[in-house]
Amino acid sequence: MRIVGIDCGSKRTGYGVIETDGRQHRLLTCGVITTSTKHAFGERLRVIHDGLRNLLKEHSPDEMAVEGVFAAVNPRSALRLAHVRGVALLAAAQSGLPVGEYSPLEVKGSVVGYGKATKDQVRMMVSSLLGSDQDEINGSFDASDALAVALCHSMRSARGKM
Repeated sequence: MRIVGIDCGSKRTGYGVIETDGRQHRLLTCGVITTSTKHAFGERLRVIHDGLRNLLKEHSPDEMAVEGVFAAVNPRSALRLAHVRGVALLAAAQSGLPVGEYSPLEVKGSVVGYGKATKDQVRMMVSSLLGSDQDEINGSFDASDALAVALCHSMRSARGKM
């Protein structure tokens, strides 16, 4: 199964595509869709949407996984994040993909075994689970977080908890 994980952000949206049989996982690609804060927010959403649509077209995943908006200190940031998630969910719907949504605690718990793991711990486990070095994950926490979401989805789906 091919899974795309998305780590939503209005400035940097991370993505990661893995192939998995539920036990073994292989990194296909990962990266970041970057937007400029100089552009209007609607334009930034369009850039993210176009980037996701191109990614889905190029890699033909079977499913998508995204991290849910569960808590934020700044209400404005939470609202912007929700808009970006909406764009990701729209791209998935346009491609006919089922979507799994997970809390940050679920993602970290599935991948690291500890729901309050640091970003460095997540990146290290993602690299280990995918059999790749951390440089291959573009040195970006956005990309490693997206891969963690994809891995969480794979692990949860294998246990029938999508």
